[in-house]
Amino acid sequence: MQTKVLPYTPVFIKLLKGPVDYTEKSAWEKLLQYKSELPGFLLQLGLRLILNEEDGYAYVEHTGAEEDDTSVSWITRRPLTYEESIMLVLLREMMAEFETSESSSRELVRKRREIKEYAELFFKENASRVKFLKDIDRLIDKTEEYGFLSLTDDHEVADEQRFRIKKIIKARVDSEELEEFLSQLKQRKEKIKPAEL
Repeated sequence: MQTKVLPYTPVFIKLLKGPVDYTEKSAWEKLLQYKSELPGFLLQLGLRLILNEEDGYAYVEHTGAEEDDTSVSWITRRPLTYEESIMLVLLREMMAEFETSESSSRELVRKRREIKEYAELFFKENASRVKFLKDIDRLIDKTEEYGFLSLTDDHEVADEQRFRIKKIIKARVDSEELEEFLSQLKQRKEKIKPAEL
C-alpha cells in the first residue's frame, strides 16, 4: 500500500537541517504556503515553528525547555566557544546599528575586511599580527558555517569578499542579551583585558 507523502515534507526536512531564509525562494514560498499546517504537524514531534515573515527567516525549536533522556532530539545543537559567541554578538551589534540607520537597503552586507576591522576592537592582538588576523578569519568562516553569514561575492582577494549578515542572528542574540554581553565585554576590557584569540 502506497503512503501519501505530505506536501510540506521537503520544507520540514529543510527546517531540521537549519533555518530557512527568504532568499531560498522555493523553500520559503512552500513554507509560507503551508504555514498553517506545519505548526500542528511539528507539535506532534515536540517541535515549534518560529516564523518571522518581516525579517524573512524561520527555524524550529524543541517545545520543552530541556529534553529528557526519553525524548528525541531532532535538531543539531552547536555549542559555541567564547570567541565564537563574541563574534556573534559583534555581528548582532552591527545589525542593530544598521537597523537604526537611515539605510534604504533591506540587507546588511559587509566586506570581510570591514567585519575584521570591527572585530579587532574587541579582541586582543597577540604577538603575531598575521596569526591574529587569521584567527579572526577563522571566526568569520565558522559564523558562515553556522548560517549567520552568507557569502554574496566571492572575490579573489579574501578581504574583499562580501557577506550578508542574516537576520536570523536576531533570534540567536536578542536585544537584551546584546546589551548584557556588550556591557560585560566593556567591563572585562577595562578591568581585566580583552578576549584573547
